[in-house]
Amino acid sequence: MTDTPSTPDTSDTTHITNARTALSPVTTSVRRIRQKLRDTAQRVSRPKPTKDVVGPATTMFTTIRNRMIFWYVAVLAVILVLLGIVLYVTMQNTLLGDVNNELAQGAQVAGYTWQQDFHHPGENCATPDVYSDINSRLGLLNLPRPVYFTCFDGSANSLAQVADPNQQQELAPIITDPTLARAALASSDGTATSRVQISGEGTFQSYAQVIKLPDGTTTVIQISGSINGQLAALDTLRRLLLSFGLLTLLGATVGGIFLAQRALEPAYVAFERQQAFIADAAHELRTPLTLLRANAEVLLRGRERLDPDDVEMLEDIVAESAHMSALANNLLTLARLDAGQQTIERDVVDLGQIATDIVRQAGALADAHQVTLSVATPQTPALVFGDKTMLSQAALILLDNAIKYNKAGGSVRIEVTSDGKHISLIVQDTGIGISAEHLQRLGERFYRPDKARSREMGGAGLGLSIAQGIAAAHDGELTLDSVANEGTTATLSLPAAQIQR
Repeated sequence: MTDTPSTPDTSDTTHITNARTALSPVTTSVRRIRQKLRDTAQRVSRPKPTKDVVGPATTMFTTIRNRMIFWYVAVLAVILVLLGIVLYVTMQNTLLGDVNNELAQGAQVAGYTWQQDFHHPGENCATPDVYSDINSRLGLLNLPRPVYFTCFDGSANSLAQVADPNQQQELAPIITDPTLARAALASSDGTATSRVQISGEGTFQSYAQVIKLPDGTTTVIQISGSINGQLAALDTLRRLLLSFGLLTLLGATVGGIFLAQRALEPAYVAFERQQAFIADAAHELRTPLTLLRANAEVLLRGRERLDPDDVEMLEDIVAESAHMSALANNLLTLARLDAGQQTIERDVVDLGQIATDIVRQAGALADAHQVTLSVATPQTPALVFGDKTMLSQAALILLDNAIKYNKAGGSVRIEVTSDGKHISLIVQDTGIGISAEHLQRLGERFYRPDKARSREMGGAGLGLSIAQGIAAAHDGELTLDSVANEGTTATLSLPAAQIQR
């Protein structure tokens, strides 16, 4: 039996040749896109001189820098305060503790002298011989000057009087006041201390000690010395600590600014490169993607001459190129918003009219998803200063999400309100809602709670990021509230335009 060589089917060969010829423009466009991306990546990877980042990035980096400086200075301030307190308290205890020890020593000497000089009842520290002897012995001690001593009986009655009647009232707190003597008599160790302010004399530290006379009589010896010198030294120390602390914090602030700037410099460079790559890539992709889609659409015009598989492939190319074009446009918009390079043509805009317009534009989409739209606007114009095109884009993004992530037979209500200072565009739907763990991440780029459904709807997770960027560019804010399986409320709040009439 002889094998006969098979002959290729001429129709198949012709079909393959025609398909290759028809798809050659598409292949060329794909190669061009790859080359554009390769060139862009190489261009962006080259180091570039740093420059100030403007737009929302300025706020971000400024906030980070200020927080770094704040925490650096705050931690240093806490350390300085704690060290200052420890140093001040230590010096205070040392200085005043030494004074108290000296006064205690003086009280012991005075009490011992009184006991030695006691000859008959009735003698006390004011008796001339006893007073002179005590005074001479105290003069040998290193006591704070001026120093005063006095004595009390067992009932805390003063046994001495001030020699100078003019000083009777001024020195009464440390000469005749029995308060400290009573405290010494009531204490377990028979001692007590106090601090007294004397007009014209300053501050005195007083020390009282209970002693027993040879006849068994209980008495109290009290000695007081000026601590003006010690308090002056502590005041000087306090001023020095305060001045040193302020100068240190000032230097730390200046140094913190420098260090924070140096620390954030790599982040500046990385951010610039990222933004440059996104902007350049998105810009470079738009033209090839447009050509790719156009070539595929041209080929589809002769779909009757193409194989059904080729037609299906071309339709996929058209759909995917449209999706990629939208993604490139969104990335370019975000890059411009981040860099503050988005052109904003500010004018007086009626947010109520924008709400009405987007409801009309989204009518067909709502019908396709079986969603009912309603709009409520104030009777007077809800005027804001801004770019009408950009504000319409932000509002349309919110409405588009409310429709696509709704339920069949659901509804979307758009309401424009005003409180005099702010105009709010509120989009409320009865859709599937968003759970709490996903709600706080909405607005992150490319983040989608339900990736499968978002892809099916044609979303890439950039819409809310663009809406937030537009709101920030207009000094407004975008807030989201949602309950799973109940619906979502998106509120775009903008400053109201103050029109001078």
